[in-house]
Amino acid sequence: MHYIITEKGTTARRIASILSNGTGKPKKIGSIEAFEFDGKTVMGLSGHVIRLDFPAAYSNWSSINPSELIDAKIVAAALKKTIVNALKKIAKDADFITVATDYDREGELIGVEALYIIKKTNPDVKIDRMRYSAITEPDIKESFAARSEVDYNLAASAEARQIIDLIWGASLTRFVSLSAKRLGDEFFSVGRVQSPTLALLVEKEKEIKMFVSRKFWELHAKLKSPEGIFDATHKKHKFDEKEEVEELKARIAAAEEGCVRAVKTKLRNEKAPTPFDTTTFLRAASSIGYTPKRTMYIAESLYLQGLISYHRTDNTTYPETLDLRALVKMFVGTKEFGEQALAISKKKRLTPTAGKKKTTDHPPIHPVGKAAKEKLSKDEWKIYELVVRRFLATLSDAAKWEDTEMKIEAGGEILEAKGKELKERGFLAVYPYQKHEELIIPKLKEGDKVEIVQVDVVEKETKPPNRISQAGLIKKMDDLGLGTKSTRHEIIGKLYDRGYVQGNPAKPTEKAFALIDSLGKYAALITKPEMTKTLEQEMDEISEGKRKKKDVADDSRNMLRAVFEEMMENREEISKSLREGIRGDKVVGACPECGSELLLMKSKRGKRFIGCSKFPACNFSLPLPKIGRVVVTADKCDEHPTMLKLKIIKKGNRRPWDFGCPYCNFLRWQEKEKDKDEGGDEEGDKKKKS
Repeated sequence: MHYIITEKGTTARRIASILSNGTGKPKKIGSIEAFEFDGKTVMGLSGHVIRLDFPAAYSNWSSINPSELIDAKIVAAALKKTIVNALKKIAKDADFITVATDYDREGELIGVEALYIIKKTNPDVKIDRMRYSAITEPDIKESFAARSEVDYNLAASAEARQIIDLIWGASLTRFVSLSAKRLGDEFFSVGRVQSPTLALLVEKEKEIKMFVSRKFWELHAKLKSPEGIFDATHKKHKFDEKEEVEELKARIAAAEEGCVRAVKTKLRNEKAPTPFDTTTFLRAASSIGYTPKRTMYIAESLYLQGLISYHRTDNTTYPETLDLRALVKMFVGTKEFGEQALAISKKKRLTPTAGKKKTTDHPPIHPVGKAAKEKLSKDEWKIYELVVRRFLATLSDAAKWEDTEMKIEAGGEILEAKGKELKERGFLAVYPYQKHEELIIPKLKEGDKVEIVQVDVVEKETKPPNRISQAGLIKKMDDLGLGTKSTRHEIIGKLYDRGYVQGNPAKPTEKAFALIDSLGKYAALITKPEMTKTLEQEMDEISEGKRKKKDVADDSRNMLRAVFEEMMENREEISKSLREGIRGDKVVGACPECGSELLLMKSKRGKRFIGCSKFPACNFSLPLPKIGRVVVTADKCDEHPTMLKLKIIKKGNRRPWDFGCPYCNFLRWQEKEKDKDEGGDEEGDKKKKS
């Protein structure tokens, strides 16, 4: 029997349908659904088959020195026994195994994990590999016809990442959590990529906190010509002294008239955007309201439906083998894209834009199938539309602008007016996500007179730097070599899940400050991108066959030993720094009875509640939900301005529960209980009367 192994059950169903021309019949391999046709069976896994971990003897955090994990034996354990049992079962009658998992590092490792189990039972089975970038009929049939060898080096680079991340994450997380005496749900998570990423956010927040605003003034004027009124500003855009700008205002206003001294007009081409790699795709999706994590989830769905190409790619250059014209013609006649697609299809030659990145694993993200809007969810359609419009934009002409800069003399001072007019829409006709606001000013020439209608002094303040948005953080991580196209959105998700950041743009919590400040003083290597970038480069060398998995893992162990030496010398200082730093995340507000701080607390039995810091002198308290991690937000309650609102973070992909003000919640609960009691009393009175 020839078995084809895919990464997921949904992929197995679709690939089986394509290869069998719809004749594949469902069958069960143990409890796993598969599809059989012409002596072939397509079976889907459920992601990774095996997980790496330390032996059970290392599971007690308090009894094992975290540094022992650096050289501890790493064992492989089955993630899902049903999958493993199914693989063992097919191994018995398999003549041929074709790996058809996603073609990237993780996908290659998942395939090799399955092969590892199969070859234990059937070491002589023949093996090959399908490589595809879209789950469409042409791509799947072509990849099946042109099967190649499994890339064991690529799989080894992914396994090296697992080993390194396990050792770094487990040992550092235990050390820091034990030092801070924060275990259970309140543990301190530390990671090779996660911590330097968090450090970027903390450093930016420090810049914002240290920022001191200063006032400045601008001089604005409204000028009138026969064509209408337009705006101008003084050529010195910012004034530090109000007296100076007020003096100029009076001088210009007294002139009542201005004279055009210079007009400069030039044409400017705004180039069409380059094709989507994962980073630019996530940033574009963020601009229409989708977080990186949500975007990748939706993209996965569209990919599995055969509507877009593989969404994890570093490529920004379409391969020459891609039939761009056929893809464009697919959208001719459609309601949403038909007009622009028709215009592009009429071009004699299609010349797409290209970015600086050119890889051979997958093309840039592009549409591969035509979708009906009514058959997709609202979110799926928005992301699909973004991909289609970006693809069409990359084949469109540049937008053409006419920029005008005018200098007007009034009262001996120079005012400037700038205009920009869109002459040819080009790619903007199909890609509305890029800002293209026009600013029309009158067509004047040198020597023309204008009337001074109004002169104003506008007071402003310098603003602190902006926080880094999730999309901006993805870009920074890409620039610094932190993580990969496949993992960056997951790392950001972990920062939220573990209570290190809130909101978008991400604002670090006190817990984040405590961690990064402590590590920065006593284990700076963990917070710097250089270390993880070096390891990423070494993992690339594994995939290229230049280095061995063991050597790279050993390099990372040596780096980690150096980190631990420094941390062990400063353990007391780290412990004190962490415990002092995290107190801010426990403050919920002011006690309504005595005015002291209200803190998140735990009873001796482990029950959580909000209590007064002056206990036992003040015994005011509020209840908390039994499950989920409590996060104190920066939002104040309208009813109780001294009280901060809470969020409850639940495990999994469920959205956080906006718990709101704990005092309001408690008062509402009291009202309900009172109503119940009163209702019960009325019922009792009725029975007595009867």
